[in-house]
Amino acid sequence: MENRSFAFIKTDKKLVKLFYKDITVIKGLGNYVEINTTDDKRHIYYKTLKDLIESLPDEFMRVHHSYIVNLTNIEYFEDNQLVCRGQKITVAKSYKECLITALHTMLL
Repeated sequence: MENRSFAFIKTDKKLVKLFYKDITVIKGLGNYVEINTTDDKRHIYYKTLKDLIESLPDEFMRVHHSYIVNLTNIEYFEDNQLVCRGQKITVAKSYKECLITALHTMLL
């Protein structure tokens, strides 16, 4: 199960299957996270961003104290902001160089 392409999360008293490719942005809400997907759904999950980033695949990167993004779903990155599915996210200075390096590995 090491190379699986999905995970289950417990939300609203049920287990929901989420494919990693469908996750766009994960926003931290204290001890909870809000997981946004490509079909414009939002799932609230009881886990901290710090704990969650450790269990996510490599295409996910923390770009701000409160945000994790799926690098494959970034539409564009300009100045200190990136856009995922129309949602603008400010990239913190401490994460910017790492993000630029990761995006350069995806250049044509």
